[in-house]
Amino acid sequence: MTNPTEIDFATVLACSVHDMKNSLCMVIQSAELIQAEGSKLSNDARDELALLNYEANRLNSNLLQLLSLYRLDRQQLPVQIDQHYLNEVFEELLLKNQYFATQRNIEVIINSDSDLNWFFDRDLVMNVLNDAIANAMRYSSQRILLSAEVVDTMLHIVVADDGPGFPDFMLHNAAPDMHKLDLRHGHTGLGIFFAKLIARAHHNKSQRGMVSLQNDGVLNGGSFRLALP
Repeated sequence: MTNPTEIDFATVLACSVHDMKNSLCMVIQSAELIQAEGSKLSNDARDELALLNYEANRLNSNLLQLLSLYRLDRQQLPVQIDQHYLNEVFEELLLKNQYFATQRNIEVIINSDSDLNWFFDRDLVMNVLNDAIANAMRYSSQRILLSAEVVDTMLHIVVADDGPGFPDFMLHNAAPDMHKLDLRHGHTGLGIFFAKLIARAHHNKSQRGMVSLQNDGVLNGGSFRLALP
């Protein structure tokens, strides 16, 4: 007989994460309302507001990842494949991150054919790319490039920056085992692990999605690549 006091911690955590995400969405909405009054704020206040917006969006992305991983573990994560235009996806991502980019004087360049489209789960892919952009925003000096092209029957989406590049431990552990987390570098690897799972959830015949990291990319910094079949 099951002990009635036993707690399914994973379910409790998922419910708590869901509540936190709802509260965080209210914080983000409030920050966006204050942004509309940006001309009345001091330079320091605008910088702090941009940082608040950035960190709130990053935290929201992390909470979405946790919920998705929970549903994936319970085999309850639906992958809704539909046709989407890459330029529309990039424009939405740019809008999400525009305020922080503007305050930090970061130029975000979009390089994709206007008619390029592909079949994928928009919400899951958006979350993966938004996390990659947030990382690029943190380390970029002046520019970030969002690009997409078809290479050998695979759609390659790249987020590149002109920062110092990824540290060696990330390059060597781009597909980490979540049972072997290493917190010594202050980086859990959750984002890359999540990106890898979402990429592999997209498959077509014998092909599956992939994620890779590299340095010395097109902008001479770090480069995150998501390939979808």
